[in-house]
Amino acid sequence: MPCHQEQERKKQQAYIEQHRKTVNLYDGLTDRIDILKVMHAPRKYEPLIQYVSHPLSMEQMYLSLSDQEADCMLKYALELLAVNNGSEAEDILLSLVCYRDDNISDALPELIERGLFDNPILYKYAPQGIRNLLLEQVKCDEDNRNHLLLVLSWIGDTVVTEQFREWQMQPPTWAEQLFVTPETYALDGGWELTPDGKKRNLINHLCYAIRQADQQLDNLNEDHHAHFLESSHSTCPWCNRKLTKLMDVATSHPALKYLHLQMENLQVITCDVCGSFSTIYMELDNHGVPVWSRHNQEPDYLPDIDDLSSEAETVPSLVLSHEPQSPYYAAVWTMSQLDSQIGGHPSWVQEPEYPLCPCCERSMQYIGQIDFADFDEYAEGIFYMFICPKDRITATGYQQS
Repeated sequence: MPCHQEQERKKQQAYIEQHRKTVNLYDGLTDRIDILKVMHAPRKYEPLIQYVSHPLSMEQMYLSLSDQEADCMLKYALELLAVNNGSEAEDILLSLVCYRDDNISDALPELIERGLFDNPILYKYAPQGIRNLLLEQVKCDEDNRNHLLLVLSWIGDTVVTEQFREWQMQPPTWAEQLFVTPETYALDGGWELTPDGKKRNLINHLCYAIRQADQQLDNLNEDHHAHFLESSHSTCPWCNRKLTKLMDVATSHPALKYLHLQMENLQVITCDVCGSFSTIYMELDNHGVPVWSRHNQEPDYLPDIDDLSSEAETVPSLVLSHEPQSPYYAAVWTMSQLDSQIGGHPSWVQEPEYPLCPCCERSMQYIGQIDFADFDEYAEGIFYMFICPKDRITATGYQQS
């Protein structure tokens, strides 16, 4: 006989389905500010209530705001901070910063007063006075020092760069309490110190989204050669599966032009299985054709080939957007946006990991990323793509939650 608990579960589920109500919190709302306030407001889970989603996503709503409306959202965030609703306020500020690349300096004194440093990207446009305050605070605030160093890395101006260089040359006493050296925190802001103490950017601020071709977008780019997630003719020497061409994009595209590559297209190839366990390098020949690098080191563990599916998965047709988006659009991985892009700031799931070029041993520059969850609801994990233009070597890394 069915167990009593299973019978009760079925009764409860039947009751929920019979009495569930559909609630549209957006019914009658036309003002974008009011709609966003509803989107941000926390909702208590009620099994008898099924909420109707708004036809536009939160990021789409933010992109549709006028400058005046964006300023209204900033003021609303300040109102929330005034009543100690820091979580909702920070979500609004992150949306303004990431999706729109807005300057929210007016909110920084309130964030500092409440010790809210968990989202260091919010401080990237900090004015001189606040920057100096944070430089002093990091010396004595042991509890927040880790976050404050990340905040400074996002500010990353000449004064911060010089301070990081001084800490590198003469480590402060409190550096012994850190797991890494103070200047290593610069990687979180997308840059590093060169051997002569100068700032070297590891990202390109010109950013273009990678989206499915069947999405109803008016800004898809067909002017440049761009292909993604195609199967390569080469095979992985570790698992004997076909390698995956993460991207094959014309070097004339604005997002790649700054690399000054002497080849028609840039291809970044990896093994979508083995690449989840190890950095995979590819060496580009004179025609830009990727060849498995002699520098690749097989990891200690790889999944059994018999456990892997041999069926080719259906990959949607992907394209680049025609217009650039905010370089920080996908910088915070935990937000709701799609993450796949060329250029911009990486969506680090874990810690920043810029691989070293095996030839010159410099940090490789970030090209872009593919988030498999953007195109498959059952997939997860992000492949990050890098290049050393000098030595004509690409690399891929992988992170997942």
